[in-house]
Amino acid sequence: MTVRYEFDSTPELGKSVPIADGVHWLRMPLPFELAHINLWLLEDSDGWVIVDSGMRTDDSQTVWRKMIAGLMADKPLRHVVVTHLHPDHVGCAGWLADEYDVDLWMTRDEYLLCRLLVADHGRSAPEEGIRFYREAGFPDDALGNYKKMFGMFGKYVAPLPEAYKRIKDGDRLTFAGHCWEVVVGRGHSLEHACLFDAERNLFISGDQILPTISSNVSVYPTEPEANPLHNWIQSLQMLKTRLPEDVLVLPSHGKPFRGAHERLDALIKEHLDGLDALLAYCDQPRRAVDVFPTLFKGRITSRNIIMATGESISHLNYLVEENKIRKEHDADGVIWYQQA
Repeated sequence: MTVRYEFDSTPELGKSVPIADGVHWLRMPLPFELAHINLWLLEDSDGWVIVDSGMRTDDSQTVWRKMIAGLMADKPLRHVVVTHLHPDHVGCAGWLADEYDVDLWMTRDEYLLCRLLVADHGRSAPEEGIRFYREAGFPDDALGNYKKMFGMFGKYVAPLPEAYKRIKDGDRLTFAGHCWEVVVGRGHSLEHACLFDAERNLFISGDQILPTISSNVSVYPTEPEANPLHNWIQSLQMLKTRLPEDVLVLPSHGKPFRGAHERLDALIKEHLDGLDALLAYCDQPRRAVDVFPTLFKGRITSRNIIMATGESISHLNYLVEENKIRKEHDADGVIWYQQA
């Protein structure tokens, strides 16, 4: 057992419960298989701070209106903090900032990339993206689905305000009467901000540590030779040095838990084992779409093939950079990977 859950139950979707002095756990619904995200409300006599915002949907906005008119009604909303740019975290942040006239706090890489991705809404898929997935081995129907889905990020993320408050690793933020240290991880996203309250031994982890699943670590068409898996493993190792073993982790998915060091070790081992299996599988030439069975237990469908491909390429790029496999293009432009 690598994690020890702090609470037996979870809040109902759209509801919140207090879990520490001035810290409330809000469970926001999501419109896909991973049906919830945990958001955190920090309260003191001066007002409220929201950490992560949920995806921009009618349901999410309804929940926020009820929370702000209910639990949060007696004090003003002061700040919205976003751990990283993925739609379930940042989706309502711009709307909250505009609707309630509050400021937005993010790391710079996450803020700038988020604004670029929102601007893709309504654009056609670029040739670089089509080439990237063709190189991975996508058949025509999968390429067609990529073209159809391109730019959907902006459907689920409200435009961000034109100005923001930058946070960075090591910053100490005084929210709700307590000091929260910013701890930045990389790999799942560019500059993912976590918040650590050393006094109360609380860690708002976002997607950097989850109790039962590993966050997606992907390569994208904008940087096809990136090595995010190297950054991810380094970040997991770094967290072991900066967090107490008995810290209470407040994750974005699943339940709050203790046992951070054991969970970090398990996440690192999972990826190292995947790399070993992938290297062995590449005794023959393989495309990125061929290696799914070595890395994923579930079935890969049109709904998750983009994420699976991105994560497969992140593992392949890691091995390429380690000079353990080589890659070659064939006459059709498809990349094949084989042991070096």
